[in-house]
Amino acid sequence: MRALLVTNPAATTTTAKVRDVLVRALSSDLSLEVAETTHRGHARELAVQAAADGVDVVVTLGGDGTVNETVDGLLQDGPGPHVPTLAVVPGGSTNVFARALGRSQDPVEAVAEILSSLRAGRTRRVGLGSASARLAGADGWTRPRWFVFSAGLGFDADVIARVEAQRARGRRSSGLLYLRAGAASFLLGPDRRRPPMTLHVPGEEPVPGLFLCLVSNVSPWTYLGETPINVSPEASFDTGLDVFSLGRVGPLAMVNHLRRSMAREPDSRGRGVHRWHDLPELTLTSERPQGWQLDGDHLGEATGLRVRAVPLALDVVV
Repeated sequence: MRALLVTNPAATTTTAKVRDVLVRALSSDLSLEVAETTHRGHARELAVQAAADGVDVVVTLGGDGTVNETVDGLLQDGPGPHVPTLAVVPGGSTNVFARALGRSQDPVEAVAEILSSLRAGRTRRVGLGSASARLAGADGWTRPRWFVFSAGLGFDADVIARVEAQRARGRRSSGLLYLRAGAASFLLGPDRRRPPMTLHVPGEEPVPGLFLCLVSNVSPWTYLGETPINVSPEASFDTGLDVFSLGRVGPLAMVNHLRRSMAREPDSRGRGVHRWHDLPELTLTSERPQGWQLDGDHLGEATGLRVRAVPLALDVVV
């Protein structure tokens, strides 16, 4: 079985020594080629080539950003039998997609699980999402880009941008870093006081006055360390997309929503909360440019986001 290992040398929790151990283990069962990413978008380029070359399995070793780029490359021409199967070895700080697949968070154990599943032929076809943005200052929409667990416009993207800026200065990604970035964005940003976004769901009246809108394909949405944040508990690879959005809220209400989303039985409801389950598509528009993100990567500013659910899009090793 031909396989490509796409590894991100800058991954948060993986060392070169661990990568060498994983490569030896994978090579025992697979005809393995190893490629290290060198720049943003490189994992996508490698995945496009892997699909064109007829590789059987593409394994990622990195965080959710590496997974996102790889999936976007594998599905450049859409789902189909030509697309290699994906296997995910967690190497980032949150590893939302790997956790959703039930993968061990220890990279060595994860590789052992993957090899066992490949021997037994254990794969699963999962639904994903695609999103197009109307960039700030542009008239049209970007090409659809794939995501595996989340998309967002506004507050969540602003938090990610603040975290990425801190990481560029040498700070290590952590739950505390995200909490501080979230507090700064909420308290100092203008959007919770003048919410600029409107959500458009087909067949329903538009919902204006939103400052936060999270589109989820899995549950939990993300993690603070080992603690899951579960704003859309029903989200699943087997259904359409779930949406959690907030209108104007104060600091105490925001803390209460966070607390409820971290509870053992999460159920964040109340004034200003809007939720949907199993949507095939939706559109977000904004009165002023907002950051947008897919799978935890900040992708710039936009005034709109079109999101679509794609059932049975990709085979993954489980």
